[in-house]
Amino acid sequence: MTQASQWLQHEDFETRSAQPSKRLSFLKFLVRYPIILLAFGPPIFRESSANPGLDSSQAHFDIWNVLQVGLLCLIAARAIVRLGVVRSVLIPKQVQSVLKWALFLGLLFLLSLVYSPGRVITAEFTVLYFLTWICVVEFIVDAYLNPPNWMQCLFALRRIAIVLLALVVLCLPVNPGFVMNVVPGAGIRLMGGSVAAMGIICPLIAIISAYSFLYSLESRVRSTVLFLVSIAGLAVTQVRGAELSLILVLAVLGMGWAKASKRSTYVFISVSIAFILLAGVAVTAIGAGRIWNTFNRGQDTEGILSASGRTGVWADVIRYTVDHPQGMGYIAGIRANRISTNSDTSMHVVLNRIGGTDNAYMQTLADAGWLSLALYLVLLAKIAALGWRFAFKRASSASLPNSVPRHALRCALCLFLLCLVEAMESSGFVLPLRQEFYFQNIIIAIILGASTSMMIANPVSARSLGRETSWRRSSWPIV
Repeated sequence: MTQASQWLQHEDFETRSAQPSKRLSFLKFLVRYPIILLAFGPPIFRESSANPGLDSSQAHFDIWNVLQVGLLCLIAARAIVRLGVVRSVLIPKQVQSVLKWALFLGLLFLLSLVYSPGRVITAEFTVLYFLTWICVVEFIVDAYLNPPNWMQCLFALRRIAIVLLALVVLCLPVNPGFVMNVVPGAGIRLMGGSVAAMGIICPLIAIISAYSFLYSLESRVRSTVLFLVSIAGLAVTQVRGAELSLILVLAVLGMGWAKASKRSTYVFISVSIAFILLAGVAVTAIGAGRIWNTFNRGQDTEGILSASGRTGVWADVIRYTVDHPQGMGYIAGIRANRISTNSDTSMHVVLNRIGGTDNAYMQTLADAGWLSLALYLVLLAKIAALGWRFAFKRASSASLPNSVPRHALRCALCLFLLCLVEAMESSGFVLPLRQEFYFQNIIIAIILGASTSMMIANPVSARSLGRETSWRRSSWPIV
């Protein structure tokens, strides 16, 4: 066996890698793991109706773009320096497989530069894509050597979402145009503008709070208050996709909790029956028609069936890529073609004034064709499979210590499911500089990092890892 396997069997290393570190203060945690800061964006205090005639397929700069790119570049530069000082990079073979698919996808985006109608913006966003994944890689390597408190990662992510939600509320009396839209037929919608993506931060707060409540990971009073606040914020936002995604994830979370014990099963069944009875009473008292009109925001049947004009855009993208399987060019292609502007009912056009698909999967297809969509789907599947394997793998107490971050991994998988479902009505999950993109990549980093910790915690996996990879012991600076 090589030095690698000897190091894996070293008692000090195994104990240090298996045991997550103690909780740090919020500020110290952000300094220690700055990738979490990417969830901030940072917020852009710019009205959504600004520059309605702007050609978004070409490069444009303002102070907010500089702040956004500057934050990412600082964190990525730190990651590059930290990766450069170690004598070798420690990444499990299973995680390496995931990162390779992300690399191939990025190279495909880079290749689309050849036929992109806006080569500058395609090149810029490709660089931003790679910088983000460099931050993910550094976090995984760091977590391999010095695992964080994994639930604190999720709590820190939730705290940033709460800060963003507070910023949205504070912007209302100062300049409502930053965060609020008045849409004919839909009324007032607190979308958050560029300050915060309300469709993702509210469900994220709700899911982490619900998980913490069910498994008593923090004060139940705090979990309840934050859950109710997030639900109220989502109701004001009026994003059907986010509402349905949250309901689905909460149902999955509840069913998973119900399997924990007989008492949990009884409570889950009782709550479900009570909810159904209350829903029936509400429908009888308020009226099914009134409830339906509130949920569909006054849209007619055609608008609902077309997903607010999105299906027409998706059909156009598919027709285009059948004739041009290489796609339109990363980011710039769909914007230059302005396919979504062919439909006056497209909510993306109304709110953002730029062309888009309002679907992360269709966006990827439009960006670099069918191959990129296939790579993206395989990437997501491998991440979900790896996380599922370690989150729900049956193991004896002898092989896995109590410190294994199983709760954090399961909660992160719930958040990942939220991203996968909500991506069907939002393209932000594959667009760099969008908060949805950073939230999803931070969640991916947590899943991969926590899975790595569980590999180390399991002696069988650790010895197998030593045979599969070749690396050497090296120092790693804390900051």
